Amino acid sequence: MPKKMKKDGDPEVHEDLKGFDIKINTFGEIKSNIVIDKLNTFLNDNVDDKKLRDSEEE
Repeated sequence: MPKKMKKDGDPEVHEDLKGFDIKINTFGEIKSNIVIDKLNTFLNDNVDDKKLRDSEEE
């Protein structure tokens, strides 16, 4: 199988996440340049959770 080609440049992201960078260090800790609470708020507002979809309708 051929190897995947790396894409040049930055990926397209939502305006609220411009400059977002996340890394996992050698100890498995997540390091981010955005506060986790702000990221969780963004995800709650913009991502549909399949597990919660049925409970909200009832």
